[in-house]
Amino acid sequence: MLVGLCGGICSGKHAIADYLIHHQGFRLLELKSRTVSQAADDAEANVQLKTPDTKAGSHIPPSQVFESVDSLLEFATKNWQELWVTADIWEASTLDHFLQRPFFLLVSVDAPVSLRWERFVARCRRRQLEPPALEQFVIWNDQHLYKKDVGHAYLTDRAQVRLFNSSSSLEELHAALKALNLADDQRLRPSWDQYFMQLASLAAQRSNCMKRRVGCVLVRDHRVISTGYNGTPRHITNCNEGGCPRCNRGEGGGVGLSTCLCLHAEENALLEAGRERIREGAVLYCDTCPCLTCTVKITQVGISEVVYSQGYNMDQDSAAILRAAGIRLRQFSPPQNGLIHLD
Repeated sequence: MLVGLCGGICSGKHAIADYLIHHQGFRLLELKSRTVSQAADDAEANVQLKTPDTKAGSHIPPSQVFESVDSLLEFATKNWQELWVTADIWEASTLDHFLQRPFFLLVSVDAPVSLRWERFVARCRRRQLEPPALEQFVIWNDQHLYKKDVGHAYLTDRAQVRLFNSSSSLEELHAALKALNLADDQRLRPSWDQYFMQLASLAAQRSNCMKRRVGCVLVRDHRVISTGYNGTPRHITNCNEGGCPRCNRGEGGGVGLSTCLCLHAEENALLEAGRERIREGAVLYCDTCPCLTCTVKITQVGISEVVYSQGYNMDQDSAAILRAAGIRLRQFSPPQNGLIHLD
């Protein structure tokens, strides 16, 4: 596993690398030389940003130093079963090569700009350097993150894990990182449930129903049979263009269902697959628990399990029917996504 850390000035990248090395058995990978643009940023700030953001006296002993990104990545590929960490990813053009590797996890680190400035000031004073004013630090920070083609925002936008490091002490940071467990290799590859539920959520993005976007995926033996999303039938005006009067009236959930023209995501997936392709053992993934009408159809075609992520206003009724039919119903809780606060 190779964890790549990226982020703003004094966001805590090296403090996190230090924790991974000293507490979770990672070893550091470094580049011998920096890019021209990155070196210019460091000179402008009059301080080496590469120095660890840790307590005085603490350091990160380098395990391996490489002449180029390619040599670093070649080494990591040959030794992918070990634990490695690097904060030396500076360019979006090289990030593509890292992201192609199934053992690589890109982690971005951010913190409030005022807190990062305070850390920067403390770092300067430890080196007996004159700290910058907050206004000057903000200018440097903007250049570091948003400079055209080379700014670190091009990297952080593609991070698989995004951390917000507002911790006021290393003890708090370490406790949060221990609970997070970045070394969990399940972060590198989604589980089957997560994979199919993400496909269902992606299908939902195609929905034009004015009431609710819903997506569904039918699976057997970990193979997708069909997908579906809710909306008006073929050749009928789209719901968001007025095709379904009931949805466009904005009536409450469960009201006027008999007048609704929209096919549900589950219905579309079932119609697309057909009973012959579904058979026993098929699993239905839906980002919303099926309604009563869809539940009846699900029991008829021989589906063995229904997995959903969000509840609906008739979950208990649907659950009773599925239970009576011997169909397993369970709710999937997706792993934490988006910005993770380390506090």
